Amino acid sequence: MDISLILIGLLGGLVTGISPCILPVLPVIFFSGGVQAARGEEGARPVSRWRPYLVILGLVVSFSVVTLIGSVLLALLGLPQDVLRWAGIVVLVIIGIGLIVPQFQHILEKPFSWIPQKAVGTDRGGFGLGLALGAVYVPCAGPVLAAITVAGSTGRIGADTVALTLSFAIGAAVPLLIFALAGRGVAERVKAFRRRQQTIRVIGGVTMIALAVGLVFNVPAALQRLVPDYTASIQEQIAESDQVREALDLGNLVTDENAELDNCTNGADELESCGVAPSLRGLTSWFNTPGEQELTLDELRGEVVLIDFWAYSCINCQRSIPHAVEWDETYRDLGLNVIGIHSPKYAFEKEERNVRAGAADFGIEYPVALDNNLSTWTNYRNRYWPAHYLIDAEGVVRHVKLGEGGYATTEKLIRELLVQADPDVQLPPPTETEDETPEFGETTVETYLQAGKVQNYGGEGRYGAGDDQTFVFPAEQPRNSFALRGTWTIDTQNASPVYSPGRIRLDYTAREIRMVLAGEGEVTLLLNGESRVIEVSGTPRSYQLAEFDELTEGTLEVVVTPGVQAYSFTFG
Repeated sequence: MDISLILIGLLGGLVTGISPCILPVLPVIFFSGGVQAARGEEGARPVSRWRPYLVILGLVVSFSVVTLIGSVLLALLGLPQDVLRWAGIVVLVIIGIGLIVPQFQHILEKPFSWIPQKAVGTDRGGFGLGLALGAVYVPCAGPVLAAITVAGSTGRIGADTVALTLSFAIGAAVPLLIFALAGRGVAERVKAFRRRQQTIRVIGGVTMIALAVGLVFNVPAALQRLVPDYTASIQEQIAESDQVREALDLGNLVTDENAELDNCTNGADELESCGVAPSLRGLTSWFNTPGEQELTLDELRGEVVLIDFWAYSCINCQRSIPHAVEWDETYRDLGLNVIGIHSPKYAFEKEERNVRAGAADFGIEYPVALDNNLSTWTNYRNRYWPAHYLIDAEGVVRHVKLGEGGYATTEKLIRELLVQADPDVQLPPPTETEDETPEFGETTVETYLQAGKVQNYGGEGRYGAGDDQTFVFPAEQPRNSFALRGTWTIDTQNASPVYSPGRIRLDYTAREIRMVLAGEGEVTLLLNGESRVIEVSGTPRSYQLAEFDELTEGTLEVVVTPGVQAYSFTFG
């Protein structure tokens, strides 16, 4: 096991543990994890001196399990992805009531009365409180947590991933433990705390219930938006360091087949040698091939191959695909084979009919394979939509470009490999498709409307999975955010209005705005005092809402009729 991976996990966790996202849980940790563990007056009901450690241990265990395998377990059981969060909220409320009302605590203890000498009450052990906090504690996402999440979602969980997760959880918990112990120390030194144990119990219970209510209405997220992230620069330094890049490059996915991919530099100007290309594996179906039969890299030896990882509703891919399409049209008869590996981000992108429709919309005529289980994705240790892997006639990877841009360089290297494969080849002039890659961070981020993936909701109240939720627009909406009005059903894939049309207000920065929609109905766009009706019909696809001559800031509204499912906004 790589000790550097553990150290990186601890460092990433420590930075997270001092970031703004821990602020909402601090009062609970201080009163219920720390102050309650102080020695009371003589004759007071004893509380375990180990309580701070038990609370933090429960948090570490719960957070690790939920983060690493919670999503997989819930999917296997067919349960909503936020069921563990709601269970944690319920437990917080129960424990809080038990602290405020001792009689309720006695009721909770009765089912466990057969256990000899076991402290199962709400004010003693603390492990149950830690479990509940771990289920609802959502730390700020950094490079370490992103690596853990990808590993968990792809089901490739090994010893290194477990070690990284545990070390991250421990690192994040250390500041909380220090805070709890500080609370206990203050309480033991201040007589007023020791004399008012019942008052402390009540305060602890109230803060716990307040945290639960705040989580229901997404108050912690609003708080995080108000407080500047004073750890952002540290997180960026961690993400950009060579050691972290190496250790977090999905190390648990490294095999003899793909290890040499590390020899490639992302977006290099010259050809490199990065080992024999990993195989195309676990692909569920193919189209645009003779008889829709699968292709193998071995049968393409002697020709140049470009593998393009994409997803049809991904705005980044939508800007990249025209280049792949034109390369295919220009160089196919000269020895280039473009293969599109469709790796879905959404569940609806796993449907072959949807992928076929998306490919047709983009004019894709080269072979496409459905990588619904992300098998080829993980075999290439890929992390980006889009991503290009250029393979020479000998089957060796010679160039890797992750993300958008660099098209002129990629085409230049394609032409070099075509000449290497056939020195007599007569190449036409380079293609002239415009590179429309926006500068990083200049546009609004891709805005998801499904529960569990929202990062820029700027409305009032909680945004989570549930039927018949009524929303109102906020008086002031943050920049580059969205808000809803009306009654909506939010699920793990999309948002849809019920009973009557619902509205979405979007504050944007973009040159182009598109929206992924499905179902049957209409979407009315309200922009700059004008309105336009968009007819929606069929499976999910991307619809253009607006296009501007230059990067533009503004606000628009869309009115969505019942029967239409809204998945996301994408920006160019």
